[in-house]
Amino acid sequence: MDKLFLQSGDFVGVTFWLVSIGMIAATVFFLYEGLRVKPQWRLSLLVAALVTLVAGYHYDYMRDFWVVAQDTPIIYRYIDWLITVPLQMIEFWLILAAVGAAVGSASFLRLLVGTLVMVGFGYMGEAGHIDSTIGFVIGMLGWAIIIYEIFAGEASKAAGSSNASVQGAFSAMRLIVLVGWAIYPLGYVFGYMLGQVDANTLNVVYNLADFVNKILFGLVIWNLAVKDSGDTGH
Repeated sequence: MDKLFLQSGDFVGVTFWLVSIGMIAATVFFLYEGLRVKPQWRLSLLVAALVTLVAGYHYDYMRDFWVVAQDTPIIYRYIDWLITVPLQMIEFWLILAAVGAAVGSASFLRLLVGTLVMVGFGYMGEAGHIDSTIGFVIGMLGWAIIIYEIFAGEASKAAGSSNASVQGAFSAMRLIVLVGWAIYPLGYVFGYMLGQVDANTLNVVYNLADFVNKILFGLVIWNLAVKDSGDTGH
């Protein structure tokens, strides 16, 4: 019976719990703040709320899986990432569209395809459906497409021609994708391919990375929306 409940000494399980609650709290915050900003920003905040809502729901399941099995909830993590990561990439396009920047649908498609390739092949490699090295290499190619688009591609150029607030938010968001997301391929290599990191450490790092990368990402968008909407939020 004890295995069905989180134990006080289960530090990894506690991090799963904290992340799930943090994601739910962030969801409520983004939805509430979406009522105070200009109409063109409401979709961006709604998507930010969807990211944290989906993550919070999955973390509830991941916590239970960890408590019972004391093992990495691979399938739940990748289902979460398969939904939330494309939504985060869509945010780059949404904030540019919200300020009327000249960014086409091709940029949207490149970001979307890049995320699906990255997450899809990462899962197939880690789950053993294909060779782990092949999955890692192709997954990294997907990440490279994203990095190119937001640092040198159409999306980056559109952001460069926008106002200072948009440029600042865009730069912060792409820094999260470049630096914050680096923990995931590193975890894949050292935790899965090389076996040099134990499951406890890997899950704690993944949990904290998700907490920062998803909530902070949404807060950057919220800050931009509030600035552009003015003090009154109307």
